[in-house]
Amino acid sequence: MRTVKDVSKLTGVSVRTLHYYDAIGLLTPTKVTDAGYRMYDDTALSRLQSILLFRELQFPLKEIKEFLDSPDFNQEETIAQQIKLLELQYKHIGELISFAREIQTKGVKTMNFEVFDTNEIEQYKAEVKSKWGNSKAYQEYEQRVVSHSEHNDSKFVNEIMSLFTDLGAMKQLPPTDKAVQEKIAALQAYINENFYTCSNGILKELGEMYVCDDRFKKNIDRFGGEGTAKFVREAIFVYCEK
Repeated sequence: MRTVKDVSKLTGVSVRTLHYYDAIGLLTPTKVTDAGYRMYDDTALSRLQSILLFRELQFPLKEIKEFLDSPDFNQEETIAQQIKLLELQYKHIGELISFAREIQTKGVKTMNFEVFDTNEIEQYKAEVKSKWGNSKAYQEYEQRVVSHSEHNDSKFVNEIMSLFTDLGAMKQLPPTDKAVQEKIAALQAYINENFYTCSNGILKELGEMYVCDDRFKKNIDRFGGEGTAKFVREAIFVYCEK
């Protein structure tokens, strides 16, 4: 059994990230001592290894959780899939390096856009998703995404980011304020209507992700101003605890 600090030192994953993985149910400690210390056994470390490999392959945390929690999840088969994806990425990077060297030798007028094609990688990632993405929320999300046109995707991004803009304008208010809570309810309703059934539990996980995932944090803060992501997480926590 290892403490969270031991696991952090062993894997290079920060203690804060391990706490976040616990909060969203991605990596739960094997046990928590009476003193509140998180402890991890070899089974937990094996799951963490799978998580880190999927992260290297650029799968979102939500999808990784769906894969690992799938009743059909098979560790050996997953490793084979991860190796295949890593090999495809290795091949792709090698082609990019060769192309860059060709430009270096022959000049910038060299034209070859095929080296930027990642369709083979994306198709294989789609196979992995179809294999392990078995949860009701995940399947619902996939079905709705497939039905969205490119125009609608842009529309959804603008609409949901406008909610974060509105929340950013409320940062001077306490998270418990009625207007703030109504805006969080609107955010949940929007996700329910356009993406997947967003329970309070899922909404709370999203709130954590808005702060801990740099991509979400930067985008939300860009629309709502610095500190918006943190404010939204606090407001979501209040909303979900009511």
